[in-house]
Amino acid sequence: MGQPEQRAEGAGPFTTRLTWQRPEGETVVWESRLARRRGALAVRGPGGTAGTRSSTADAEALGRLRRLNAIASGAFVIGGALFTLGAAIAQFGSGDALVSASVYFAGGLFFNIGGYTSLLQVLNAPRHSEGGGPLVTPGWRWWGYEPMRLDWLSTFVLFVGTLVFGVNLLDSFRQGLSAQETNRLIWTPDVVGCVLFLISGHLAFAEICHRARPCFRSRSLGWWVVAVNQFGSVLFMVSALAAFTRPATGSLVNADIANWGTMAGALCFSVGGVLQAFERP
Repeated sequence: MGQPEQRAEGAGPFTTRLTWQRPEGETVVWESRLARRRGALAVRGPGGTAGTRSSTADAEALGRLRRLNAIASGAFVIGGALFTLGAAIAQFGSGDALVSASVYFAGGLFFNIGGYTSLLQVLNAPRHSEGGGPLVTPGWRWWGYEPMRLDWLSTFVLFVGTLVFGVNLLDSFRQGLSAQETNRLIWTPDVVGCVLFLISGHLAFAEICHRARPCFRSRSLGWWVVAVNQFGSVLFMVSALAAFTRPATGSLVNADIANWGTMAGALCFSVGGVLQAFERP
């Protein structure tokens, strides 16, 4: 029998979907997110009969994916909840900046865990084999450099963003800073982290849409996870811009917008974490 025909799709140089048309009439579709999150290939029978999602990873790989997904989703739920609490303390609490900074820092640690675990999901996800055969499970890796994989790039940028936020959160414990020092040590890392989160979200849209432009897929749970998290990133950016300290007065541009934007954005990440818990094998 002849070799199966193959069609590649994706954004720019990145391949996010491969379709094999087998000589016997069966169609096999590999999508990077479907394989990474659910350990599955999409298979359609001859004649275009209704598609079935056929799990092709072995039991060990599926168990690995479930554990990583549970850790990542739980970390984002808790991290988002702590950020919401920190912003609420800043807005409605006693006014002690150290208390809200401590809560923010704890939430940032969970965001670090969620970002790194998301990267581990990519590194240890089942890979496609030639001709649309069963998924191949690689050996466990704690690190890898794969910049030509869009899912790796998205999660790597996300993880770096959580680390940059860590710089912002650490510096927020410092007392007696001038307006210029506050903007350099706290505000600037905050904005950089927000930009990285937005870039990561855009790359995640490109992965799930298989093109550079965002798409709308209301029936895709993965799409909703990406969309909710990206909306949270937008709110984080709005909050960061409102938190700029005016050198002339030493006050924020708008403290209410800064706090409410953080609360709403953090809630989005908590909701995204809950949705992600259901996007599993």
